[in-house]
Order: sequence, then structure tokens, then C-alpha cells
Amino acid sequence: MGKSAFLLPALAVVILGALASIFIVDEREKALVLQFGQIVRVKEDPGLSFKIPLIQEVVRYDDRILSRDLEPLEVTPSDDRRLVVDAFARYRIADVEQFRRAVGTGGEETAARRLDSILRAETRAVLGSVSSNDILSTDRAALMLRIRNGAIAEATGLGLQVIDVRLKRTDLPPENLNATYERMKAERDREAADERARGNEAAQRIRAQADRTVIELVSDAERQSQIARGEADALRNSIFAESFGADPEFFEFYRSMTAYQRSLRPGNSTMVLSPDSEFFNYLKSDQGAAGQ
Repeated sequence: MGKSAFLLPALAVVILGALASIFIVDEREKALVLQFGQIVRVKEDPGLSFKIPLIQEVVRYDDRILSRDLEPLEVTPSDDRRLVVDAFARYRIADVEQFRRAVGTGGEETAARRLDSILRAETRAVLGSVSSNDILSTDRAALMLRIRNGAIAEATGLGLQVIDVRLKRTDLPPENLNATYERMKAERDREAADERARGNEAAQRIRAQADRTVIELVSDAERQSQIARGEADALRNSIFAESFGADPEFFEFYRSMTAYQRSLRPGNSTMVLSPDSEFFNYLKSDQGAAGQ
């Protein structure tokens, strides 16, 4: 009975010690085995591993690709036009031993803050060497590559591998937006004024052409009408002349009737004539002047 009471606690201690010496590394992480704060072993392959209980400890780090969003950063390009840049980076812990030596117990958060400083410095240096038009253009791949390449060397000292750097958004500072808006508005107003001026010029040319066409058409119509009237008058005169030659008495009668029609109109019925006037000869006699 006394011996069993001694063996059970001892067995429990052995089992606990065995369990404490075993650790499992996931495929998404890397592990360091530390002894009194010093690195004694690196475990990068997933699976089961062992350590000395109580003396050694295991520190785990993420082996996946990590993302880091930078706080909006104000930069001054070569043309002194300030811009606010929003960027992010993707990285991973490449050398876990170097990472531990660089950040100590601060871990991944300390490394991320130091990487922020590196990326901000590289972003200012690269974007400060080009014009704002280059930064605002849609083709910024070369600039992002320069920022990434510049950050790679310094990030290596932290045990990090910078995979990619992207500029998400590039804007003007709020205090410059109104001035930029007014400048853009003035440019659009100028373009609109130019378009209106060109439109008015084209309209004037079209109106001038239309007026010239109208004048030409009216002139040609009047010319043709004058010709037609001249021909009609000539035909009328020839008819009159032929009629006068054929029957002088009829022609005299026709002329008298025409004179009566023109003279005796409403409102013009009073006429002053001498007693021996021949004007009403055809009203006095059914034979006209021949009957006098």
C-alpha cells in the first residue's frame, strides 16, 4: 500500500514531464526553442518536437504572408505639390533567428512598427524624387517597385522579407482641395469658353453661307420673274398691237373701259371735266366716238 502511494505520484510527474517536453509546430508557424533566453534550436518544419521541461521554452512566430497598412503619409514631390499617400505592404518572417535577435521579446508588433518606419522613409524618399503627375498617374508600378526594393535591404536586418508594396490612394491635403477645385473649375470654364467661341464662329460661318445662299436664290428668282414679266409684257403688247392693227375701234373701246374702271372707284366718284371732254364718249352713245 505504501509503495503504491509512492509510485503513483512519481508516475504522474513522469507523465507530466513527458508531456511538457513535447510540442507541436503547425504548418503556419515557425518555432524557436530558447534556453535561458538564448536560441538553442529552430523548428521550421511542421510536426512533433521535444524540449527540456522547465529549462527550455518555445516561442512561436507566424510563417504566413502578413499585411501592414501604413498610416496616411504626407509627401512632397519634386514640384512641391503636397500629397497624402495611403499604402500597404505584404511581408513575411524569413529568418526567425535574425527576427528574434532584432526585436527581442517585442515580437511581431514591434517588428511591424519598425517596418512602418522603414516603409515611410522609403516612400518619402522615392516619391520626393518624382513629380506629382508621376505619382497621380495610373502607371505607378515602377514607383512601388522602387519603394519595395529600397525597403528590402533594411527589412532584412529584422529578419523580414518584403514581398510587395502598394499605393492604395493618393490625394491632395484637405487644405489644398478647394484651391485645386477652383483651378480645375477655371480650366473647365476656359475650355467651355473656347468651345463656345468655336461654336459661335462656326455658327456665323453657317449663317453667312445661308444668307449668301438666300441672296443668290432670291436674286435668281427675281431675275427669272423679271424675265417672265418682260416676256409677258412683250406678249401682251404684241397682242395689243395686233388687236389695235386688226380693229382700231375695239382697241379704243378697251382703253376707254380700262380708264373708266381705274377712275370710277369707291370714294373717287367726283370728277371735274370740261363739257366737251371726250372721256365719256362711250357712255354717251352706244357707238362711241364714231357716233358723234
